[in-house]
Amino acid sequence: MENQSFDYIVTGAGSAGCAVAGRLSENGKHSVLLLEAGPQDTNFWIHVPLGFTKVFTDERVNWCFDSEPVPELNNRSLYQPRGKVLGGTSSINGMVYMRGTPSDYDNWRQRGCTGWDWDSVLPFFKKAQDQTRGPDALHGVGGPLTVSDIPKPWMLPTRIIEAATQAGIPRNDDFNGMTQEGTGFYQFTAKDSRRWSSARAYLKDAKKRHNLHIVTSAHATRILLEDRVAVGVEYQTPEGPRVAYARAEVVVCGGAFGSPHLLQLSGIGPSDVLREVGIDVVHDAHEVGENLHDHFNTYLSYRCNQPITLNDLAKSRAKQWLAGAQYVLTRTGLLSNTGVYAGAFVRSDPRFEQPDLQINMLAWSSAERRRTGVVPHPFSAFSLSPVHLRPEGRGHVRVKSPDPHTAPSIQFKFLTNDYDRDAIVYGMRLCREIARQPALNDLIVEEVLPGAATQSDEELLEDVRERAVANYHPVGTCRMGADPNAVVDPRLRVQGVGKLRVADASIMPQIIAGNTNAPSIMIGEKAASMVLEDNR
Repeated sequence: MENQSFDYIVTGAGSAGCAVAGRLSENGKHSVLLLEAGPQDTNFWIHVPLGFTKVFTDERVNWCFDSEPVPELNNRSLYQPRGKVLGGTSSINGMVYMRGTPSDYDNWRQRGCTGWDWDSVLPFFKKAQDQTRGPDALHGVGGPLTVSDIPKPWMLPTRIIEAATQAGIPRNDDFNGMTQEGTGFYQFTAKDSRRWSSARAYLKDAKKRHNLHIVTSAHATRILLEDRVAVGVEYQTPEGPRVAYARAEVVVCGGAFGSPHLLQLSGIGPSDVLREVGIDVVHDAHEVGENLHDHFNTYLSYRCNQPITLNDLAKSRAKQWLAGAQYVLTRTGLLSNTGVYAGAFVRSDPRFEQPDLQINMLAWSSAERRRTGVVPHPFSAFSLSPVHLRPEGRGHVRVKSPDPHTAPSIQFKFLTNDYDRDAIVYGMRLCREIARQPALNDLIVEEVLPGAATQSDEELLEDVRERAVANYHPVGTCRMGADPNAVVDPRLRVQGVGKLRVADASIMPQIIAGNTNAPSIMIGEKAASMVLEDNR
């Protein structure tokens, strides 16, 4: 592969990158090189839905980033898992399929992102999708990405949904339907009770194409530029450094942390930041790495009087063996889903037009979450997790060293204003309202976290500062826009640099209300279409 030339080079085989490479190579006319820093997706636990708990801190398939201390969170550093494997984070996430609301994308258009309104992106959502419920005006079939219901709803999530309706939240059987608000079961990127990552969706059959070259354990370290035009990529392999050249374009798909980092390593970024670490400035683009934001969440945990949660599986070796055998033999049982079965979308203020909170219903509880893994409570318990979907704080991602193997500096800005603080406290109180409903009266023994002693808004907020975390949906660091300060234009072309695009969650000018895997895949689909249109 050394010093070979291709029509297109795609860096990063994550949610968007797999879609980009798969579609660019589909017609057989163009040679495509797809570089992935991690290995093939052969790890057994990647493909088992509940296996995401096994790869949550596995450095073989996970970048395992840490943020800088967050002042508003008592100077805690936040662990940031990101996929380092074919499929990227779509190979290690909770598999929830969520698009956000149409107004999210109409808001992008209002910010100058022509072609990214809801009516323009819906065809790409449908093109990607193989919806097991069948086609309709909002859902597609026949696409590479299988979207399915949980195999078999069981008592706990059913009771929680019932409690949510008793608390006044309307039932919603399709969060990707006409309206998002309400409570119900989630859908997942799964097929036959196996994870259906972006790699499975877009590369499984594409690997056989003569014009698609997939290189794993290939860490892109620098974009080669000549007169501010991208001409190739340097990348590191176990055998040493390599170079590949692009005749048409380079498409960067490293995610909200990886994409700005690679641009900055290549001399594209804020000149003061680059000079401080000794990187020559090729193009002074001061917003590269800025605008970092994420959903923000905490959790309330409730002890059960029956062994009906995943905590019971974690504490029993016999139950683990039984669940494993059941899954291997029948593709059923506790391992056949992620434990994130259901949820609710609500408004923290009735004056809002759209939900700004997501309540995740989790079939487990943890004594602590740390870099070495999640430690479950030694008793049966579940959690309700309020997630603030529209935080206003903005942080950044900045290169720390010219050494590409040094992780970037990741700085979040949470709880920096009254709205961000009020919304998460409202979410905690709503979770308590759900937990006290008749549907759960015969199951709940006590609130374990934060506990009954934590009552006032000030006490709840202090608990948030001590325990809350980013929700692993980082976006925005290569902001799309029509203004000259935007990193990429609405065609996803890096402004001021030729033949270079970014296509992943980093281009979002503002985060959508919901899980970000499906929108990232949509971005990959739309990016590939634009690349082919612009290079006819």
